Amino acid sequence: MTEQALRRPARRRLTDSLLAALAPVAACGLAIGGLSAWTAYGNAGSPARIEVTEGKVFLPSAGVAETAAFFRVTNSGGSADRLLKVTSAEAGTGASRLSRHRMAGTGSASAQTVDSVAVAAGESLAMSPNGLDVIVPAKPGWESGDLVSFALHFEHSGTVRTLAVVVRPGRDSTGN
Repeated sequence: MTEQALRRPARRRLTDSLLAALAPVAACGLAIGGLSAWTAYGNAGSPARIEVTEGKVFLPSAGVAETAAFFRVTNSGGSADRLLKVTSAEAGTGASRLSRHRMAGTGSASAQTVDSVAVAAGESLAMSPNGLDVIVPAKPGWESGDLVSFALHFEHSGTVRTLAVVVRPGRDSTGN
C-alpha cells in the first residue's frame, strides 16, 4: 500500500462519521425550533402572573371558632408559582391555614393541612369545600354580604390582596 492510500479515509469510514454527526445536529435543530416557537408565543422567561378572584368566606355557625374561605387563583404567566399562605387582619384571632379535603371510600371525609400549593403556568386553581380551601379563624359579628380582606402570599409573585364576600354555606355559594 502506498503512503497516499493510508492517509485517504475509506468511503465507508467517511459515511459512518457523517451519519454519527447527523443525530446530534438533528437534535440541536429540533431544540432550536421548539425554543423559537416557545419564544414566539411569549412564554420564554415570562414570570408568573397571578390574579385572585371569586373570594368567598362561609358565614360561621354560632359558637364555631373557624370557617372556610375559597378563591380562584389564575396564573396567566409562563412560569409556575406556589401559594405559601393566606392571611387576614380582619379574621378572628389565630392563624389561617391551607387545607385539603379528601373523600374516603366510606362516604366520610378527612382534612389535611398543606404547607403550600402549586399554581401551574397558564392554569387556574379553584378552591372548593371538596378540595383545597383556607381555614380561617371566625370573627364574631360577620354577616352575609360583609367583605373581608385577605392577602395571598406567593413564592415568586409576592403578596396579592383581595376581598372575599361572606356567604351562607350551600350550593349557590360555591358554584358546585
